[in-house]
Amino acid sequence: MSRKKLLFGAAASVAIASVTLFAQSRREPLLRQAVRGANMAVAAGSDYATDAGMKLSVAGGNAVDVGVATLFAASVTELSHFGMGGEAPILIRTKDGKVYSIAGVGTMPKAATADFFRKHELKYGEVTFENDGKGLKGVMPNSGILPALVPGMVDAGLVALKEFGTKSFAEVIAPAIEHADGYVVDDMRARAFANSVEFFNLWPTSKAHFLPNGCAPKLGEVFRQPTLAATLRAMADAEKKALASGKNRKAAIDAVRDYFYRGEIAKKIDAFSKANGGLIRYEDMADFHADVEEPVSTTFHGYTVYKPGFWSQGPDLIQTLNILDTFTDKPALNSADYIHRQVEALKLAYADRDTFYADPKFSKLNFKSLLSREYAKDRAKLITARASMQFQPGSIDGKTLPHPTTENLAHYKIDDVLISHDTTCVNAIDKDGVMFSATPSGAWTPAVIAGDTGIPLTQRAQSFVLIPGHPNELAGGKRPRVTLSPTLVTKADGSPAFVLSTPGADVQDQALLQVLFNAMEYGLDAQAAVENPRYQTRHLVASLDNHAWNINSLWLDERIPLDVGQELVRRGHEAAQMSKYSNGSAPVMIKVLPNGVLEAGADPYYNRSARAR
Repeated sequence: MSRKKLLFGAAASVAIASVTLFAQSRREPLLRQAVRGANMAVAAGSDYATDAGMKLSVAGGNAVDVGVATLFAASVTELSHFGMGGEAPILIRTKDGKVYSIAGVGTMPKAATADFFRKHELKYGEVTFENDGKGLKGVMPNSGILPALVPGMVDAGLVALKEFGTKSFAEVIAPAIEHADGYVVDDMRARAFANSVEFFNLWPTSKAHFLPNGCAPKLGEVFRQPTLAATLRAMADAEKKALASGKNRKAAIDAVRDYFYRGEIAKKIDAFSKANGGLIRYEDMADFHADVEEPVSTTFHGYTVYKPGFWSQGPDLIQTLNILDTFTDKPALNSADYIHRQVEALKLAYADRDTFYADPKFSKLNFKSLLSREYAKDRAKLITARASMQFQPGSIDGKTLPHPTTENLAHYKIDDVLISHDTTCVNAIDKDGVMFSATPSGAWTPAVIAGDTGIPLTQRAQSFVLIPGHPNELAGGKRPRVTLSPTLVTKADGSPAFVLSTPGADVQDQALLQVLFNAMEYGLDAQAAVENPRYQTRHLVASLDNHAWNINSLWLDERIPLDVGQELVRRGHEAAQMSKYSNGSAPVMIKVLPNGVLEAGADPYYNRSARAR
């Protein structure tokens, strides 16, 4: 992340020239304009992904068909951020107004235990390429085969398509197959591939996949993934055979699922894992299913905001909105009052996230008590005119838990190549009000390719903690609490309002909060909402990498005026300036205008993409 490590207090005299230059250009035009259409809008991580979605729209698909096609295309073309072995939490609003959450996060292999990882001696290429990483214990590996979960994205996409889509699997997978046969590498992917060569050389299957001629594909070259293309075609063939045998559409999609999770792919992943010291077994694949759940939600100023459950960080946005709803005034956008209040509310929500959130199937905690209005009122009383220097988790039914900040977690260095490599986003709305929002992630470069499947395995198990008794402590069959957090918003009458998501790990929900406020509270269009300058509080326990805690740290986009930064410093925030757009997130948003027109915007950071027709 490019940034200026510039404190607004003591260093203000150094900063004033550069910041004043920006202050004079605060009203610079948008880098992009919103796109609009009457039939379909899709916003995602790349042009390849949105183009795939629009092909399904032209072919008559609904927003779910479009979303699933976009999702699979992204898993082939955005390997710097996401691959087919990763995760994809999904929110869907149906034509009749019902909202569903699909828990597209894989489970830890059943054989895994926290004690195994506490005793595991890290190997070369799991956290570092340096010798001083050897012998380190009690740390979750960042890379390699050990942090691999059961692939969750594939089942999430199949469940969405089967239950809420209209098209066949063969139709939605066609763009992904086309790209697997070959697509032109962009700058982002070229850099990711080049930086990962040392890791690829550790794994023959990854070397064969990513270094086809002994070197990484370069900018402008065609990158072909023949083994992945073969896997995708075999999945489509499973559907074709089922249809030929007389099965209906849903049963045929189930045949695709069975091929992946109980058939040839599951057997290949099992064999590869056994041969290479991994933990995934056939039984883990066969027993997995992406659950369809009721999302969590809250009402805020005439809107209903929906998020995935407590296996994600999504409820922290609900908590934050509930806290902010206790205030009756409306500060100016990106004023010191605005940023201070939001940051302090986020600190409280993140403290609860880091203390309590976990896979509900492995916890008896009454999570929903954290979402009550009464609880929000009590939490709001902790916000003062000064920045809090404390982590202040609340309680559930009077119970408090040890907070992860009590442990020294940030005691080792992760090689830059092996740190978590972000996420992508997929969102769509159609003219009938069907809505789709997903945050696909995991299996990013550098990843281990599972045998001859072409499928990169995820690294998501690093989101567990190894603290005994913590709700998010690693266990076999358990989902880690993830940062992935799609968002769906409806109006008071239940009609569509917004879908949005972003990469950015722990930054996701604070970025989405700001984008939502930009559009919902201050009337910005979809493009302006995602381009508007944002802050980033780092007063939380990182969910990835070394689980660092940056007490009271606050980063401000350089387009936020100097006097605002100075005032925040006076209130006790350790505020620093960062270059514009380099704020760790890159959201996309689709907004439904009063006349029904669909308006989409995409943050230019990471070259996000929006299309409409």
